[in-house]
Amino acid sequence: QALTNIDGIIAKSQALMVARGDLGVELEVERVPYAQKLLIKQAKAAGLFVITATQMVESMILAPVPTRAEVSDLANAVFDGTDAVMLSGEAASGAYPVEAVMAEASAVREAESVRHRLRRACPPTESAKVMPPRLHVNMGNKRQETDDSLRKTKVVASLGPASWSEEMIPKMIEAGTNIFRLNCSHRRGGDFERVYPLIRKYAAEMGKKVEVLGDLQGPKFRVGELQNDPVKLNNGDVLEFGISVDDSDTIREGRITMTPTIEQNALVKGCTVGTTLLIEDGLMEVKVIEKLSDTELKVEVVRGGWLKARKGVNVPDIEIDCAALTEKDIKDAEYLLQLDPPCEYICVSFAQKGQDLQELIDIMD
Repeated sequence: QALTNIDGIIAKSQALMVARGDLGVELEVERVPYAQKLLIKQAKAAGLFVITATQMVESMILAPVPTRAEVSDLANAVFDGTDAVMLSGEAASGAYPVEAVMAEASAVREAESVRHRLRRACPPTESAKVMPPRLHVNMGNKRQETDDSLRKTKVVASLGPASWSEEMIPKMIEAGTNIFRLNCSHRRGGDFERVYPLIRKYAAEMGKKVEVLGDLQGPKFRVGELQNDPVKLNNGDVLEFGISVDDSDTIREGRITMTPTIEQNALVKGCTVGTTLLIEDGLMEVKVIEKLSDTELKVEVVRGGWLKARKGVNVPDIEIDCAALTEKDIKDAEYLLQLDPPCEYICVSFAQKGQDLQELIDIMD
């Protein structure tokens, strides 16, 4: 839906985050690179600031260095025209948050240093008369760019238990963080109230320009709790899929349930015969074969697996008729808007259309 309605979304935005997690689930991963290029190109043409996110150097949650594929991914984001690359779990909960910042900063600076060569050698239009300048393989032996002060592409680091202590924040800034992300999915217990002043304090003391991005959680769609152990879904099984009627109506053999919320009720209501539901980032897939009511479906398992509690649900085929901002999002937005000094960015998650952004604009007004 976001790709179909991108003009309306861009018209209401000052920045765009290409969050490839749910995009990859709903589009399927093979289609994400092309969609990424199109989204970045259109957003840049409209003058928006663009952040590319999700699994940029995910291996660094556990490893001190990125993989070759991850460095290539970062370089391609720069070649596509992104303004920033983001760290999620790598910085928030990983074992090497400082190293992850340094790895992203180093990779994007190197990509920036050769981007002009690629543009000259790969012009946007082909001509039978004009041959573009040729690249020499030996050019790959060029000296690596190490002057981080020349870097244009920003590094966005998500804060969490691994990185939001008073000791770690200045280290993250020194490593090259340009924007800290406050993930409102984890706003609890006064952590943001403690961390935000530290960001401003150390940025000022170190003479660094550091911005803050508040990322609203958005609607969450998840299966409910299990009655007993994980349930095996076999290809071809026909199951009930519906909204729990009470607390005892949990996931069990032959039945998958979701807790009754405004958003999840809207999801089930919006399904029709033929609708695909993807569970746990697409690891499992079921298809609606009969709609029994606005809260009850009959589904067939297309791709099975072991179903556990509270796993995410994606429905790529429908535009879910519910507000983009949940009650929690509204409270979080109001908190972010009263910060002094104000945070530079507030993100609306899972935007499907321009009106979803208008909901936040109305709160700001």
